[in-house]
Amino acid sequence: MLIALVFLLPLAITLCLASDYQERLHLRPLPNSALLASFNFRSNTSALSFDQQNFRYFPRSLGQILQHTSTKELHLRFSLGRWDSESWGARPWDGAREGGTGVELWAWVEADTADEAETRWLGLTNALSGLFCASLNFIDSTKTIRPIMTFEPEGIFPNSSLSNLHLLHGTLPHEVVCTENLTPFLKLLPCKGKAGISSLFDGHKLFDATWQTMAIDVRPICDEGGKNCVLQVEQTVDMVLDIARSLRSRRDPIPRPVPIEEVECDTSKLYSGEDSCFPIKSSSEPSWSLKDIFGKPINGSCPLETGPSSSIYPVCLTVPLERTVMVQTEKPFHESKEDNGLTRCYSMPEAAEFDLLLPAENLVTEVPLPSPQLHASRHITGYGSERGGMWSTIVNPSANLSVSIVYLESLPWFMRPYLHTLRVTAESNDQQDVRHDSDPLESTYYRPAVDRARGTHLELVLTIPPASTVTISYDFEKAVLRYTEYPPDANRGFDVAPAVIRVLPQSPRRSTSDEAQSRGIYLRTTSLLLQLPTPDFSMPYNVIILTSTVMALGFGGIFNLVVRRFVGADEAPPAGLAAIVALLQQRIKGRLAFLVSQLKGGTKQE
Repeated sequence: MLIALVFLLPLAITLCLASDYQERLHLRPLPNSALLASFNFRSNTSALSFDQQNFRYFPRSLGQILQHTSTKELHLRFSLGRWDSESWGARPWDGAREGGTGVELWAWVEADTADEAETRWLGLTNALSGLFCASLNFIDSTKTIRPIMTFEPEGIFPNSSLSNLHLLHGTLPHEVVCTENLTPFLKLLPCKGKAGISSLFDGHKLFDATWQTMAIDVRPICDEGGKNCVLQVEQTVDMVLDIARSLRSRRDPIPRPVPIEEVECDTSKLYSGEDSCFPIKSSSEPSWSLKDIFGKPINGSCPLETGPSSSIYPVCLTVPLERTVMVQTEKPFHESKEDNGLTRCYSMPEAAEFDLLLPAENLVTEVPLPSPQLHASRHITGYGSERGGMWSTIVNPSANLSVSIVYLESLPWFMRPYLHTLRVTAESNDQQDVRHDSDPLESTYYRPAVDRARGTHLELVLTIPPASTVTISYDFEKAVLRYTEYPPDANRGFDVAPAVIRVLPQSPRRSTSDEAQSRGIYLRTTSLLLQLPTPDFSMPYNVIILTSTVMALGFGGIFNLVVRRFVGADEAPPAGLAAIVALLQQRIKGRLAFLVSQLKGGTKQE
């Protein structure tokens, strides 16, 4: 027995060291009284413990779904709103933890054949639909594609399993993200929103944000031999909150205009007066705290948090050096500074509330925002119910660096693009009339749609020259649906999934030490609304009314002929005014006879 314990002790120590959990919150004020809050929760579990269903930090409900469907890597996104790259700068996590509007899911499934992979993919979407209270079960074959160049595995797989991995991608742009999706998200965390930075989550604040996204990423990390593997699950929540809107009292939730005497006006305007004002940007930063923004302070640190020394300071704030930051807590804490003092990180005490208070101040300097590598937009052109066009614009603001990208579009089957009308042009940002001689389009992958079976899959590899704008345009045809395929509100339109843009790395991927390189750089356009030919749904009612009227007239006439009894004119009773007078006389005589008989009977009784 002692010998067995001696052999099992190193294995147990290895499993304990491979399992850890850490969380971090990064706050960054943005222009126009906005605040970016990035929550990150990461836990590692050894692959041996995962296979033996020994879950410590890895959520059991999610782990059993991955085991049942043979899913090796999973990426799930819930997103709302639009990231304003021109005002807020680069996206958090380089867009790798951001999804398109609604729900976006892609995963690497292990299977021997493509049909087996699709079967397991359907099982995965149905299981995740029940776990997160979302409509993921509607991701069928018409909303599923197999990207070729857009996505790469973030994890490191054993070489033996790479040949059997199948990548599948699906979107639900019409899905409305709400509190029903946040509650299952919190249950996957070790402290489940009771302690740590997850105690700040509130559905009223999260879904009142200007932009927000929730991400779940599961990836394996193995060594070169593939013997020591760790399964990592990472949960990320990013949101952009309006400070002025968050500071508004819940007792008076109706937005009211600021009194004119409190508005800073530009008096140089000619129309400036007592009743007219041109507001100018305030030079002072508003006063706010975590309790004011999220409705409550942090309820102490999570007691299950373990990991490297960098996780000792889970709360970080990026503000100018002269910005005053006060910490409100009953127990001692520690402070650390990063990025030349611009980022201040704090440790959280256990079983004690933790809050940050930033008073109102006039600041001279601002923290520079990271500039985005690309700007992208997309919209639908044309008019009418038969045909239309797609117009996408991608801008490279760099003055000396060209960017290679992969442009992915997943279109519904009722949106039929004409590939021969595809046009890709590049123009200089300095001189709009100058076009580059080289073709920015390098390669194209196109898989046409099949009606009611699959959607359109389009991937383009482009090279955008420095300080240039690339335009992608093509025409498409709108299909006519069956009346049972229209949603309850057909006049709203049909949602089209956002386009996914991946910035290709300049150098090949070498190892997982550089997490930013392993994640990649992504950005997504906004979703679109497509107006399809909509029939007049009142026509069935009109047809029913017309048919009922014709049936009533026809049936009534035939029924009258069949039931009516025909007799001769001499056999019929007299008709006309004389017949009516004779009938009245007969009734009057009968009535008088009845009264006479009643009178005679009464006399005899007396």
